[in-house]
Parts: sequence; structure tokens; C-alpha cells
Amino acid sequence: MEIYEPSDDSYFFAEFLKKYLNKNHPRTLLDVGCGSGILAKVAGKFFSKENILCVDINQSAVCATRLIGFKAIKSNLFSKIPKDRKFDLITFNAPYLPEDKNEPKESKLITTGGKLGDEISLKFLEQAKEHLSDNGKILLLISSLTPQDRIKKFRPKIVAKKKIWLEELLILEFSC
Repeated sequence: MEIYEPSDDSYFFAEFLKKYLNKNHPRTLLDVGCGSGILAKVAGKFFSKENILCVDINQSAVCATRLIGFKAIKSNLFSKIPKDRKFDLITFNAPYLPEDKNEPKESKLITTGGKLGDEISLKFLEQAKEHLSDNGKILLLISSLTPQDRIKKFRPKIVAKKKIWLEELLILEFSC
């Protein structure tokens, strides 16, 4: 299975995370959908790798992230994370595009957020809050192509935007 190689969204999120961690000082990080491990690499410059856990549904991504020195497990969102495990920061560069019936099945897993594009993000947000420590934060990257009506129910704060081609990337922050 292919790994989502860093692209415009990944680099944008990594740059934002670097600035975020310069101002904020979480002690623990859960990187959901870690892909190549780009966000973990950024976080690893700010705090101990032992305090970073990466998860991905794709075993190849898990193996690649382990190869660069991070703890990684195969998990569909939070399915393999113990209910009592809490994190100060949870990041997710979600698959956010609406379903394209012509897209190959292999790449759909890493780009498509569901039929409308928001389903995976919504499932993530429903589960994430129970894994946040007190005063913890969630950072979620989506696109202007992702429907946002249902995501707004979680009261996001837009903390960064970047216009690319026909869409705008958005990093949303959520609190407990």
C-alpha cells in the first residue's frame, strides 16, 4: 500500500506546527494518520520522541515512521489507543477530499475523507476529545473542498490558511 508522501498540505502543516510548538509547549503528541512521519519529525525537535505516538491505518506508513525513530502503531483513528491514554496535542492531516469515483482505490484511502469529504474528520473529532489531557488541543487540517457545516459543531478556531490552486487549506484548532 502506498504512503501519503508529503505534499503542499503536509509542508504547510509542518511549518505551522513548528511555529505552534515555538509558542506552545505540549508534553505529549498523538499524530493520527502519520503517513511519512513529517509532523512527528517536526515535533521531535521540540520534545522527546518517547512522548510522541504516531498512528496510521496503513501498515506501510507505520513501518516508515518507525524507521525514522518514532513509536508508531497501526490503528484506524483511535481504535488501538487505550481509552485512558491522554495527549496534550493531537494532530491529524486528514484525508479530506470528497469521493471521486474515478480515483484509484489505492489512493482513495489516503486522499478521500468519505462520500462528502468530511466523514473521516467528523469521526476523528467525535473520538479525539476523550484522548485529550486537560487544556489539550487538537489540530486538524482540512480543505475548503471539505464540507464544514458539521465540523463547525465542534467549534473550531481557524489558526492558519493557505491558498493553493483551486482550494484553500485550513488548519483548525479545537479545545476540550
